[in-house]
Amino acid sequence: MTKENIYSKMGISDEVFAFGEKILESLETRFKEIDKTAEHNQLKVIAAMQKNRVDAACFAESTGYGYDDVGRDTLERVYADCFGTEDALVRPQITCGTHALALALSANLRPGDELLSPAGKPYDTLEGVIGIRPQKGSLAEYGVKYRQVDLLADDSFDYDKIREAINSKTKLITIQRSKGYQTRETFSVEKIARLIKFVKEIKPDVIVMVDNCYGEFVECEEPSNFGADMIVGSLIKNLGGGLAPSGGYICGTRECIENCAFRLTAPGLGKEVGTNMGLMRQFYQGLFMAPTVVSGALKGAIFAANIYEALGFRCVPNATESRHDIIQAVELGSAEGVIAFCKGIQAAAPVDSYVTPVPGDMPGYESQVIMAAGAFVQGSSIELSADAPLREPYAVYFQGGITWYHAKLGILKSVQAMLDDKLLTKEKIKGEM
Repeated sequence: MTKENIYSKMGISDEVFAFGEKILESLETRFKEIDKTAEHNQLKVIAAMQKNRVDAACFAESTGYGYDDVGRDTLERVYADCFGTEDALVRPQITCGTHALALALSANLRPGDELLSPAGKPYDTLEGVIGIRPQKGSLAEYGVKYRQVDLLADDSFDYDKIREAINSKTKLITIQRSKGYQTRETFSVEKIARLIKFVKEIKPDVIVMVDNCYGEFVECEEPSNFGADMIVGSLIKNLGGGLAPSGGYICGTRECIENCAFRLTAPGLGKEVGTNMGLMRQFYQGLFMAPTVVSGALKGAIFAANIYEALGFRCVPNATESRHDIIQAVELGSAEGVIAFCKGIQAAAPVDSYVTPVPGDMPGYESQVIMAAGAFVQGSSIELSADAPLREPYAVYFQGGITWYHAKLGILKSVQAMLDDKLLTKEKIKGEM
């Protein structure tokens, strides 16, 4: 059976398939560069595992208190070496990226301290954590003040206002690497490094935390290699490699990680307790697979940008810009476009492909959100998924694909869904071939 016939059996029309193949012809050089980065990061992971003498005993399940859990403790040393930090906290008890960020913030801030965001408003779910949107248990309820400096019109940091904003009470600066539900650019490690250097020159003892979600292993370096005191993320995104069923990580200075461990468990207990829940093999193997999995997701994101930009939609990043996370934003201009796109992604899933995604209320979000994901792990953003708040400019956020081939199918199915819903025409698609 030919490749064309296989895609036809998956519901892809001849026009959409031919359009996708035409786009792919121009991406060979970029895909090779992604493979080089994946190779670099793969060797980095293997070196960290070998240095820390990972063996079969590391995969054993612990129970109860989890005292003397060799697998858990070794994994945290592996993470610290991978990211060039003094210590790490990698635990299944951290439920998601928002939890990891809330943990890092609450562990290292005290009443009267100020939290500063130099990159404007953070991701929606952090609004409740910080107290921008009133929420029980927020940092604001504990007397932590929040300030932000908005980005300039070209999405660059406003260094003059950042300098003015830093004062004696500024304890922690948070930098969100990825765009979240915004249509700004994602910050490169180079840009983050310049910002870290700038704020440390103004206030050397300020803690810099980077929300590293969606950015891990996209580049050869990480923010922690350039002075970030903490980098934070979720294991059901990049670093779990599609295998971790839960968990989060914080890598950073010894003092910051100790604070986080005491907040996660209890003062005096810290990292000494916490059963691994029998997840060590998935955590190790997921990290081992992560560079290759991230490379597939990046190829899917670039393919999506080139497809949708050719069809006349604004994409962030655009078809030719460098990549600094796995997320591709596409401004579709209408709720109908967003819904059709998500229908296509859902229809490409190996799990729940028959389900039709619809907008609804979601915990932590103000706007209704539509989410498409037929994943093996619920909410796993490294698996093929797309989500969007139903609000202007009606941008959908596409990410993931444990394999490049699944990401490719998902994008083609999204185009097919928009064609079937008469939001695109065959003439438009043929005209771009």
